[in-house]
Amino acid sequence: MGKAAAARRLASAAAYGGGGLSVLGGALYGVLRAEASLARRTIGEPGDRTPPDSTGWYGRGRPGPAIRIALLGDSSAAGYAVDRVEETPGALLASAVAEAADRRVHLRQLAVVGAQSSDLAEQIDRALPAKPHTAVVLIGANDVTHTVLPSQSVRYLGEGVRRLRAAGAEVVVGTCPDLGTIKPIAPPLKQVARSWSRRLAAAQTIAVVEADGRSVSLGSILGPEFAAAPALFFGPDQFHPSADGYRSLAEVVVPSVLAALGVLPEDEVAPATRRGEIVMPVAAAAVQAVRTPGTELDGTEVAGSQRGLRGRWVQLRHRRERGPGAVEHPETTESPESVDAGDSRG
Repeated sequence: MGKAAAARRLASAAAYGGGGLSVLGGALYGVLRAEASLARRTIGEPGDRTPPDSTGWYGRGRPGPAIRIALLGDSSAAGYAVDRVEETPGALLASAVAEAADRRVHLRQLAVVGAQSSDLAEQIDRALPAKPHTAVVLIGANDVTHTVLPSQSVRYLGEGVRRLRAAGAEVVVGTCPDLGTIKPIAPPLKQVARSWSRRLAAAQTIAVVEADGRSVSLGSILGPEFAAAPALFFGPDQFHPSADGYRSLAEVVVPSVLAALGVLPEDEVAPATRRGEIVMPVAAAAVQAVRTPGTELDGTEVAGSQRGLRGRWVQLRHRRERGPGAVEHPETTESPESVDAGDSRG
């Protein structure tokens, strides 16, 4: 079975309640279950170290009304293993959006260390009362290391995206990273983890697009640089990113968040053929995306139709990475001169 067909079947199994084992293979699933515990003993369970809370106001002195962002997911969204709030994904993301949009930003960091896709529903319950303009979701790695059936992971994610979209929020999902880059995971588990995480990421991509969200591939985030310099880009446990790793993660997610908010510069709105930005069926695009960190997929139309013979049409984009620039410390209260007086999104 081709990779695109496998990803499509896995996403379909999630949608219709299938187990998904026939896609990955029972033997592959069994090997991962047997060996994942060995890697987890090497990595260790997350301790009682609480990540700095990036919830708050960003963009001091910039005008309102504020852009409201909810950050959901697991430790990669929470910023586990860094010491300063300015090093967390939330602060990096909110600071970059405030600068690019020239607006105040209010970020709610709701991610939980150790969270799996099944935990998203509770996080969304907490996010919706604030009526976020955009929700950013980073999830999937713990589903792999805890050997959750991929179809279950994808179903929970798709349901979450649909809830957020129904509430009026734009949704950007950073798909499951390539766990084959994790140093404590040794062969043959490394190859199994890489295959599992890439297939899960492809199926997540399909589910997100079908639920009217947009996905961005995290892949290995820096490709071969992660394998070449694990001490720089992974934290002390060699599993969670370091401050440099989180900065690299933010650089590939921020452009998609700006696109979702409609605040990209005019010259970056239209697709750029020189960067290989094309329209193609979602399953084939999803497989291509997992190999290239930062690849964004968003639903589109061809000749007035959202779907072709091979499924939903998507625009595959390779947006310019954006460094977060100066990263702010969040303020706990809003400044009087830019209180959010409305629900403007533009």
